[in-house]
Amino acid sequence: MNAPIDYLLHLADNALILGQRNAEWCGHGPILEEDIALSNNSLDLIGQARMLYQRAAELQGGQATEDTLAYFRDVPDFKNYTLCELPHMPLMSATAQGDRDFAITIVRNFLYSSLMVLVWDQLQTSKDTQLAAIAAKSLKEVRYHLRHSRDWLVRMGDGTEASYAEAQAALDQLLPYCQEFWSTSPHEQAAQANGTGIDMAALQSDWNQIVDEALKEATLKRPADGGFVPTGKQGIHSEHLGFVLAEMQSLARAHPEATW
Repeated sequence: MNAPIDYLLHLADNALILGQRNAEWCGHGPILEEDIALSNNSLDLIGQARMLYQRAAELQGGQATEDTLAYFRDVPDFKNYTLCELPHMPLMSATAQGDRDFAITIVRNFLYSSLMVLVWDQLQTSKDTQLAAIAAKSLKEVRYHLRHSRDWLVRMGDGTEASYAEAQAALDQLLPYCQEFWSTSPHEQAAQANGTGIDMAALQSDWNQIVDEALKEATLKRPADGGFVPTGKQGIHSEHLGFVLAEMQSLARAHPEATW
């Protein structure tokens, strides 16, 4: 049984775009250990994306490769969560030059990893055996990502007055974007129907438990749900994805026939 190509692209795009965002910390980490940790996190995510793109390219046939799927699709073709593409800074200052906000990076990694530890666990039983194998490998990596981000979340939330304020502000900004996790897209419906995907809504209770337990330990307050529900996984993105892709794809597009 083969997973729908768009479902594989959704999973791959999430990993690639968040991996690209985390790679922006390379050489800029607040301490040397975190410079290395976030670089390793980025490499894990891009490795997951590669495996998923390879599977999608195999099913798509023709001239598709992992590179064409990563570097030669445009903004409307990408199916990642809007959460993954947001910059590492408060959105009101995102168009200006500004310092990266470590709290935003940590909170985003925590919210995303809390989801993916559940997704990859469930996908180990996917009827697409290659996707199931990718899930088994990715689960080991995302468990570390969750532990790393959760530890920092608690340290910041239950730390100084300043670190608490930074963590709470990041949570207030990012948590509303997680509503997109539970809205259903056509490719998710198709994957669930043929047994290669999962019922995302069924994960919401477990995700809430992971998040709420961590927030309680971190003494952070969960903002209320509601408001705009992003539609990134349906190809309708924020203005920020275009800037990510422009930087990421520029070399491949400038030299499309090059071999490395």
